Amino acid sequence: MLGHIRLKLATVVAVIAPLGALGIASPALASNPYSVFTQCPTTYPSLHFCLYGTTTSGEFAIGKTKVPINKTITIQGGALPTGTAPNTYYLIPAKNGESLSKTELNVPGGLLDLINCEEIKGNGLVEVLARNTCKAVFENKTTGVTATTELVATATNPAILSLHNLFAESGSALTLPVRIHLKNPLLGSQCYIGSEAHPIQLHLTTGVTEPPAPNKPIEGLVGEEGEEGEGGILTIKQLSLVENAFSVPTTEGCGEFLFVKGFLDGIVNSKLGLESKAGNNTAILSGEQKLATVEEVEKHL
Repeated sequence: MLGHIRLKLATVVAVIAPLGALGIASPALASNPYSVFTQCPTTYPSLHFCLYGTTTSGEFAIGKTKVPINKTITIQGGALPTGTAPNTYYLIPAKNGESLSKTELNVPGGLLDLINCEEIKGNGLVEVLARNTCKAVFENKTTGVTATTELVATATNPAILSLHNLFAESGSALTLPVRIHLKNPLLGSQCYIGSEAHPIQLHLTTGVTEPPAPNKPIEGLVGEEGEEGEGGILTIKQLSLVENAFSVPTTEGCGEFLFVKGFLDGIVNSKLGLESKAGNNTAILSGEQKLATVEEVEKHL
């Protein structure tokens, strides 16, 4: 079994050169399958390959709050060898800066599950304004809350792809430092779970996880492989990346009243159970992937 996995990995690497990613082409781009790579930073020095991927199902769970993935999330950009391990790459941002699409997912229960206006205590000017604003939001029925996952990779905490681990179905295949942007008029425009300084650190795998209790192991999957664009694009369908051993930090910047930013952080943290320690959270990202060398992309675009 191990020999088969190694042979499979060696064959893939030999055919496409060191490659990796997540993706699926839309019907509108079907005439040129390489069009999905238009935002690949092909001029980046020593870039090895381009990637384009979509996650179309799965979930992101923080404690008991589960946000289903029912809209497409796209990841795109390029890959540069780290030089520290075989077939391991830094993910280089897309040309337009949208390496991870800002897909807004609906949080079940919305504001009703996060905020009770009467929980905003106190008789000061800020407290009274916040309480009245809260009631006005509910009266106008603007109670929906969306969650958008945003990449917060830095030079010291980069996004990393390991093709070896991806195909071997063992270890971290995709490392993503992210934050979650919660949006609602009451929460304001700067309400985040996590930050660049304190990210949610995902180590996604196609193998079996080893989480602390109470979570139990879950298993990812490398699905069906195929080729497009006269064999220049490697596609992997039915791909599932999973992680349930990560922790989630507290919120920052939720609610702003009379220039007091983060006024509602405590209430949101209490309802979501933040900080949520490892073993209480889960990410399941299922979709497809496309990989192509820089040379093939430049040749066809």
